[in-house]
Amino acid sequence: MKVLLVEDNQRVSQFIVKGLRESGHTVDHADNGRDGMLLATSERYDAIVMDRMLPGGIDGIAIIEALRKTGNRVPILILSALSDVDERIHGLRSGGDDYLTKPFAFGELLARLDVLGRRAEGGSTRTSLEVGDLRMDLLSRKVQRGSRAITLQPREFKLLEYLMRHAGQVVTRTMLLENVWDYHFDPQTNVVDVHISNLRQKISLESERPLLRTVRHAGYMLTADG
Repeated sequence: MKVLLVEDNQRVSQFIVKGLRESGHTVDHADNGRDGMLLATSERYDAIVMDRMLPGGIDGIAIIEALRKTGNRVPILILSALSDVDERIHGLRSGGDDYLTKPFAFGELLARLDVLGRRAEGGSTRTSLEVGDLRMDLLSRKVQRGSRAITLQPREFKLLEYLMRHAGQVVTRTMLLENVWDYHFDPQTNVVDVHISNLRQKISLESERPLLRTVRHAGYMLTADG
């Protein structure tokens, strides 16, 4: 997706931009309301992550309302330190599609963007995932490579599902800890490496083309490309 981030906090914006780009998204960033309004109204985006309170004389709600008045239905995720119910209601009624309060886990932000993206594409629910000849049935929870059935433990299934949903993208260790293990800190263990190694052996026998590769100094990638 092509995402616009409008956020004035440098530390938060760097964290989000880095995470989104590592997840395979294209990101433009504005650090004030004026530039945010200019980009949001002049460029085409698949989703916008919008901070509520911004410098530059224009806040996030004003940008959202301006977009909606022109008929722009781009999915918008509001970010805010304002967490009470009335503030969330105000943000959603102003035209926001979702509301995430600070502080937040990047994995949750990414998941919410994925949901907004699916809604924009028509709301269809996927029941299976495929990468090359590797197929996962999300309803029966069965995994096959060609005609070969693959038996996975629950955590391995969840790990493979995440990798398949991000096929062709570099997935970092941090992303896996947050989304597969629900760790929002580094436990300083080799749990990711062990599960990746086990999963790699199960989905690719010696006679089959390897699907799961390690990207040095970056993370892992599941791909059917040679």
